Amino acid sequence: MLWRLILIVTTVIFWSGYSGWSLAESKKLDQLDKFPPSPLEINTPDPLLPPLADKQQLSLEDLQRLETALDELNQQASTALTEGNQDQAFEIWNRELRLRRYLGTIAELEALSRVGAIAWRENNRPQVQYITQRLQVIQGQMVKEKSTDLSLWRSLGQAYQAIRYPKLALTVYDQILVLVRQQQDQGGEVETLNTIGELHLAWFDYAKAGEAYEQLLNFATNSGDRLSQVTYLQQLGFIYTQSKQPQQTIDVLSKLVDIYTSDNNLTLIPSLKLAIASNYETLAQKDSNFRQEAFNNYQTAYVMAWESQQYVNAGAALQKLITLYRAQQQIDEALEASQILIETETLARNLYGVMQAYDQMGQLYLQRQEKPQALAAFQKGLEIAQQLKHEETYFTQQIEKLSTASF
Repeated sequence: MLWRLILIVTTVIFWSGYSGWSLAESKKLDQLDKFPPSPLEINTPDPLLPPLADKQQLSLEDLQRLETALDELNQQASTALTEGNQDQAFEIWNRELRLRRYLGTIAELEALSRVGAIAWRENNRPQVQYITQRLQVIQGQMVKEKSTDLSLWRSLGQAYQAIRYPKLALTVYDQILVLVRQQQDQGGEVETLNTIGELHLAWFDYAKAGEAYEQLLNFATNSGDRLSQVTYLQQLGFIYTQSKQPQQTIDVLSKLVDIYTSDNNLTLIPSLKLAIASNYETLAQKDSNFRQEAFNNYQTAYVMAWESQQYVNAGAALQKLITLYRAQQQIDEALEASQILIETETLARNLYGVMQAYDQMGQLYLQRQEKPQALAAFQKGLEIAQQLKHEETYFTQQIEKLSTASF
């Protein structure tokens, strides 16, 4: 398939190593309170803070001085980690995180995201849990205050992504989706749906991912955005294939075929037709009426692949056609297709495929009890097997059986 796997590839890379955690995510969330008291909630006065009467706000000068000091702490922690002193590094970072909240929620969220990503990378689970707890406290405050500040919600969502908690991130992006819709921000809605789709894919929730990308496809279709239509259709094709929904897969791939045909981009169609035919074969297992659709699409795939010199795809389509012919006892047609397959595999420089095609032809001639023709096919197969040094014994045995058999 010619999927555009930009989204998938980036998602897989981003979440590499995450899958082991994601499977146990619900259990981990239940265990957050079982860790020792969080170092992020220490209330001991810090020398970087001036004495505050009744928690009065810091002056602008105090805030600037504090921000500079915290940047220095971050650098000290990074140096300690580089030198192999992980405990010391996170002790410094935790001090920085405790103080970042004085600079505002956005500043704290950005710092939590930065340090959380490092903690996850270093496999420091307790530290990830401390940060998760703090993020949940912030989220609870935002919910209580009914915050409509999109920058805050987005920073929170990004922080959850940094520590690889897609389930928690999704609760945030669902809220963001509500807000952008209330504000009739279509661009924000598209961006949020893309993020939601990625997160569901990272968690292998194909049903929810499909819902997000179907909505995105509607946006792209209604706005006439051809490039985005192709992207979302390819994504949906992958999703429906992975979730084993053949009819839905056929529907989206057929739309791709229509777009490529309209754009005269015919070289991309054979592989799509092969996939469509395969899905019709799956449907035919329960309803034989779909078998003809499978045949038609394999035939189209072969013709278009041959015309565009895509001999690998042409060979794949021919092999499927031969299988269908044999299932219907159409031996003459299967033999004719097998002869074309030999030529196709030769053009594709696939000697193994040519050898298999001769074997298949020999078996077909045996079904018709045509010994000389079967013998000739197996001898051709043996010649190639000897070149490949593979399955020589098999072809030799077939030839010996034919030499002694009576018909």
